[in-house]
Amino acid sequence: QVQVLESGGGVVQAGASLRLSCTIFGSVFRPKAMGWFRQTPGKEREFVASISENGESTDYADSVKGRFVISRDNDENSVYLQMITLKSEDTAVFYCAVSTWNDNPGRQKLNYNHWGQGTQVTVSL
Repeated sequence: QVQVLESGGGVVQAGASLRLSCTIFGSVFRPKAMGWFRQTPGKEREFVASISENGESTDYADSVKGRFVISRDNDENSVYLQMITLKSEDTAVFYCAVSTWNDNPGRQKLNYNHWGQGTQVTVSL
């Protein structure tokens, strides 16, 4: 079994920074692509960022380009999301997504087969 655990969320003021972490436990094989999605009440879970197995390829939603940076540490079996200049519209539950089979899953949720429980990010004015 695989367990995906996110941390690092919290309540911050607009313009502040947060660093989200996600660690995969119980994994025999190194994950391939990993990513971050976010969701607000009444809306679909939306793509935020992804990173390939070797860390050389990244993808970002237009709304976060230039503000968010995704990275990974395969020795720690972890993926991170450094967020700066947070805006109120970034408020959401952020979910860590893992694909154990696809290194180019794109922005489709179905291409990720393991998910964390989510960590709340609240950006206040």
